[in-house]
Amino acid sequence: MKILATVKKVVDVELNIHIENGAIVEDGLQYVINAWDENAVEAAVQLKENNGAQTTLVSIGGQDNTDMIRKCYAMGIDDAILIDDPSLAAPAEACVYARVLQKVYEKGDYDLIITGKQAQDTDSGQTGIMLAQYLDLPCVSNVIAIEVVDDTKISVSRLGDTGTEIVELALPAVVTVSDSINEPRLPAMRGIMMAKKKKIQTMDLAELGTSFDAVGGGTPNSEIVEFMTSKSRQAGQKFEGDAAEITAQVVNLLANEAKVL
Repeated sequence: MKILATVKKVVDVELNIHIENGAIVEDGLQYVINAWDENAVEAAVQLKENNGAQTTLVSIGGQDNTDMIRKCYAMGIDDAILIDDPSLAAPAEACVYARVLQKVYEKGDYDLIITGKQAQDTDSGQTGIMLAQYLDLPCVSNVIAIEVVDDTKISVSRLGDTGTEIVELALPAVVTVSDSINEPRLPAMRGIMMAKKKKIQTMDLAELGTSFDAVGGGTPNSEIVEFMTSKSRQAGQKFEGDAAEITAQVVNLLANEAKVL
């Protein structure tokens, strides 16, 4: 089985992000592997360990993606492709990235594509599903478990609206994984040292056999107009006393201040 896992570099949302004049302040930002993509990498590596799969990683971005790719090498990924093209330097729509990934897939003839279900910078959750549509492949999103049935199909569990759903998929296929699927491993020192020596295949759009206009970059369908800082939540109230006293206080507030009774 040949697996293609996708990884995106995103702003570390654990840090404070400042907004000025409707734009994110770039100074001081730090970037990390998108959390859900790290789960996708771990899922691919586990399939390699348990089922002998061959794993390839693809990332779209500049040479500053290299450290992130080497971390994935240290986790156990076999090969990596970096799509580095000047036209993709600015953030693009999910459909553009999906078209680029479509070209990567078509060059590699993979059996399974594993992506994170969303990116923690945009939270749109569209790229993997669009990719499946462009490739005309079956797709299951929000996956929490993957089991290889045989060389032609897999069984996946996904979090649905009313419970866990089990779906059998014919290969090739696309799955987008939830962060509930696994706990990404911390690379061992030996893996980190070996990752430093591994080659990263770098390609631009021309080498993929396409162009910025061909993947839809020249005619965007949407744009980010403005970033806004979310409002801070007001402090709550703490009630003390026995159950009767607390109930009386709450009823009083609901009736006289909130006006809901």
